[in-house]
Amino acid sequence: MNLEHLADFDVRLDPLLDLGDSHWGRRRVINIVGGTFEGPRLSGEILPGGADWQVLHADGMASIDTRSTLRTHDGAHLCLSTSGVRHGPPEVLHRLSVGEPVDPAEYYFRLFCRFETGDARYAWLNRTLAVATGGRLPEAVRYRAYAVG
Repeated sequence: MNLEHLADFDVRLDPLLDLGDSHWGRRRVINIVGGTFEGPRLSGEILPGGADWQVLHADGMASIDTRSTLRTHDGAHLCLSTSGVRHGPPEVLHRLSVGEPVDPAEYYFRLFCRFETGDARYAWLNRTLAVATGGRLPEAVRYRAYAVG
């Protein structure tokens, strides 16, 4: 198995909406307002309208569950779904929660990425699994995705 750099994503976010505690954990929704992605075989913009429907667990771990729509530099539309986890020491997670800049090396943030499209130019993505490592900023998420070969 090998990893091939797919793209770097810069996902712009609205402020977090806290829906409160449920039987799964503390449900939060963070709407995606736009962004960009750039890589060797894949580049373009992230369209507004997606979101992260995450759950914050009692131990501080966040379960990530996103859906977003991408438009490539040459006009193809792609659906991207990610699932993953973010966790770390309580003091680091607190700094993230209050919007302080935190080096991504201080916590664990990993994603599994799936793509879907009907555009023949990007049909290879329908058959490609990707993983990513990320970082949370006050108004954005940045991650680097790798195709699993």
